[in-house]
Amino acid sequence: QVQLVESGGGLVQPGGSLRLSCAASGSIFSINGMGWYRQTPGEERELVAAIISGGSPDYADSVRDRFIISRDNAKNTVILQMNSLKPEDTAVYYCNAIATTLVAGALHGPQNYWGQGTQVTVSS
Repeated sequence: QVQLVESGGGLVQPGGSLRLSCAASGSIFSINGMGWYRQTPGEERELVAAIISGGSPDYADSVRDRFIISRDNAKNTVILQMNSLKPEDTAVYYCNAIATTLVAGALHGPQNYWGQGTQVTVSS
């Protein structure tokens, strides 16, 4: 009911920058919040950054002052600008949205939705 399409991952050297984008589409009535999580093999998925509607951005301590999250409510998109990247930032990054959908005249949710993931590799 909600599709999240991510783009912008890739390989970057330590100290470099990458910009991740995520666009939500589907039977969206409203989006309560959007954010980014990441996961490495054998580890649990962890929050990187998120914005709840009407709230301030929330960041993991490990990325604070290096990453910036922004959201375009009109376009249902969320951007993660990643600066001063470190090898430990290497992971699959997943877009997340908490959304309410309108289907056949009925509201559903809010529910969690996930993108397919995009690989970010920081290596020299």
